[in-house]
Amino acid sequence: MTGDPDQVPLAESYTEMTELLLPNDTNYLGRALGGTVLHWMDICGAIAGMRFASEQVVTASMDHVDFISPIDLGEVAVVEAYVFNTGRTSVDVKVDVRAENPRSGEERRTTTSFFTFVALDGDGRPTPVPDLVCPTGEEEELRDGAVAERREQLEDVADRLGT
Repeated sequence: MTGDPDQVPLAESYTEMTELLLPNDTNYLGRALGGTVLHWMDICGAIAGMRFASEQVVTASMDHVDFISPIDLGEVAVVEAYVFNTGRTSVDVKVDVRAENPRSGEERRTTTSFFTFVALDGDGRPTPVPDLVCPTGEEEELRDGAVAERREQLEDVADRLGT
């Protein structure tokens, strides 16, 4: 903790949650439904945003999502999120998902996206968020990596759309 309520370290927003992929959340191939994965990502991202802002947050946007690898029935989905950038009333959150085979311990990356959440006060109005600080080299690397990855992802989408 920085001691300054107007500055919050990236690590304070870090959130990890796990979900066991059960039949109700699978398609006919026994793989995770895309909407289920997006739901988990939105929840994990929102928790990271709330931890950072110490306020309720709502989803403002979600960047492009590629489903890189499936999550199979019986696997554990590990969803990780952290704030990597802030605006006046918004927080940008990187959310990564990986699949874990609980028997072998094998893991693989499945999905990554970037969310923007807006902090709300008790009356439901946008409210300022603290500044992000990265007091450790590890936090700086996470922030810088997320900024670069988001920029690259947005450029790739623009290229695909021909803009």
